[in-house]
Amino acid sequence: MTQACFEPSLDYIVVKIPRWDLQKFERVSPRLGSEMKSVGEVMAIGRSFEEALQKAVRMLDIGAEGVICPELAEQDLEPRDRRLFSIADALERGIPVESISAQTGIDPWFLRGIERIVRFASRLRQSGLIADDVRDAKRLGFSDWQLALFKSLQEQDIRSFRRQEGILPVVKQVDTLAGEYPAQTNYLYLTYHGTEHDTSRGKGGVVVLGGGPYRIGSSVEFDWCCVSAAQEARKLGTRTIIINNNPETVSTDFDEADALYFEELTLERVRDICELESPRGVMVSVGGQVANSLALPLHRAGVPILGTSAENIDRAEDRHKFSLLCDSLRIDQPEWKELVSVDDAKRFAERAGYPVLVRPSYVLSGAAMKVAYHPEALEEYLAGASKVSREHPVVVSKFIHNAKELEFDGIAAAGEVLLSAVSEHIENAGVHSGDATIVLPPQRLYAETLRQVQRVSASIAKELDITGPFNIQFLAQDNNVRVIECNLRASRSLPFVSKVMKRNFISLATRAMLGFPVQRVEERSLGHVGVKAAQFSYGRLRGALPRLGVEMGSTGEVACLGEDMHEALLKSLLATGFALPSGAVLVSISGDEQRLRMLQEVRSLHELGFQLLGTENTVRFYGSHGIPIGQLRKIREGGSPNVLEALQSREVKMVIHLDLPHRPVHEDHYALRRAAADYAIPLVQNAQLARALIQALALKPELSVKAWHEYGKP
Repeated sequence: MTQACFEPSLDYIVVKIPRWDLQKFERVSPRLGSEMKSVGEVMAIGRSFEEALQKAVRMLDIGAEGVICPELAEQDLEPRDRRLFSIADALERGIPVESISAQTGIDPWFLRGIERIVRFASRLRQSGLIADDVRDAKRLGFSDWQLALFKSLQEQDIRSFRRQEGILPVVKQVDTLAGEYPAQTNYLYLTYHGTEHDTSRGKGGVVVLGGGPYRIGSSVEFDWCCVSAAQEARKLGTRTIIINNNPETVSTDFDEADALYFEELTLERVRDICELESPRGVMVSVGGQVANSLALPLHRAGVPILGTSAENIDRAEDRHKFSLLCDSLRIDQPEWKELVSVDDAKRFAERAGYPVLVRPSYVLSGAAMKVAYHPEALEEYLAGASKVSREHPVVVSKFIHNAKELEFDGIAAAGEVLLSAVSEHIENAGVHSGDATIVLPPQRLYAETLRQVQRVSASIAKELDITGPFNIQFLAQDNNVRVIECNLRASRSLPFVSKVMKRNFISLATRAMLGFPVQRVEERSLGHVGVKAAQFSYGRLRGALPRLGVEMGSTGEVACLGEDMHEALLKSLLATGFALPSGAVLVSISGDEQRLRMLQEVRSLHELGFQLLGTENTVRFYGSHGIPIGQLRKIREGGSPNVLEALQSREVKMVIHLDLPHRPVHEDHYALRRAAADYAIPLVQNAQLARALIQALALKPELSVKAWHEYGKP
């Protein structure tokens, strides 16, 4: 009988670190305080604070191999998302622990742990490759990659040396009975503080790589894929091993796999686990880009990859190889070039024609992409994107203006598509797919466009001999279809299409990847429509500019079903916290050409009985077309009534703000959007979404409440 009260006795230590993505946002305040700003977290288990801390830093997947990362350090120790690296840098510069503690309020116990790491790193840089030093370094949480940098060697050199010297991690289990009674669990971690394993080795099965911490661009959708794959594999009688490090996920629940390793998603650690478990293969295609990027390194290390081959994954991931593949199949794609100087980039943009999409390989601001509409914008952007060189090339692509964006999600076996879905973005190209409002089945798509999408997808699947999930993003304009990119992995939209179509895409993909018999799934028409909408968190990110663009900014998503698109759209917007307007609507549309394109929608708002408010130019334009709009003064003009007062008083119930994409955001426009976020007033920043929303409001569909199984036939 277990005593009701006993003292826990744990032989491990756990470190949890938040994951921030503040660099994704313009003008955001980087200071941390009582208001939550993180978008995810990691949890590392070790047998010393230093070991667990350095593991946790690598789990964040922010480019840091440990706490010593000068590239991420700042000179001050203000409470910001990179302060841990600034503390390590300060200790390297000789600032005493007591001084740092007094300045930061951090307990000296933690600072001394970081100091031990810093001092040992200094020792490693000055000594040769000594077994005792390597063993101590591993117990302090240093990775093979870090040690290789210190010694000017390759990562494989360190691994080979470790194995030769018998410096290997051991498997330990999380003790659910706190040491009071013997316990056997499948909740495992690796450590260098030990001499024997808690579990037997070499049981076989399949390894499923999770998605790591939630971050902008990778969230719970990949956990759904990971869990679905593990569940299907277990149904098929296959032992499953999950590797993940996110405590918020279902995949890290103890009962979702036969063995759960709460560990790093790195080449070193996945190889360690595979050598211990001897699996038949690793599933890299259900955990998002983090897992998928390990395919080729694992393959080169001799680890078998399940599903599509690592070489073909690389053909899709490598921009040059994929472009050649498209050319060989006569598949159209936006013109692009990788360039190594600013002058070359400008010459390409002049030849291809503006606007162009720019992707520097490294940028100081952390932003990954931007659309340049004129030479001055291109030059300004590249000037702030660090040095453009052969080491840091820039990719410049022709940006297709006013094009529709489509997504193809498919499951294939040996190159044959078994099951697929084509989703339509409401917003035109230029809004990141993670921020776009997506409709399934497509509502405004030519039959010929759909046929081309399916034909191109089938040819790519065949050429790459795909087995498993894949996603292709398309541009469509006047029945001309172009491929943007192809990912040979589960996509962000796969859970959405699975639930709308009532077909578990991942279950089928898992059967195919494990070599079980699979057949093509017969297509059927849907009697309902699904809409997926993005969830933004600008209200929690003080100072951040609410903006839609090619760089993703949403922190989550929702999806709702309806009898038609209008019902599903209104439901999905409501699910994000978007309150449907019941009073005044502020209309702020820049440029007469854009105002003209929105004429019918603004007229509909007036006819629906909404009080319309706007500033001088908007009032003038729509007044000339017989639409009365109450005039407000611009924020910078002062006086009353002005835009800011109308927002602060909550007189305005919705803001439609459509700026011109080719010009920087004006301070007045920034203040308007920021006030809408601060006062939780629904904000619509895209013309296509505004049009769809107003049409839905005009039709007044009944928002019926139904269970999922009531839509169509299961």
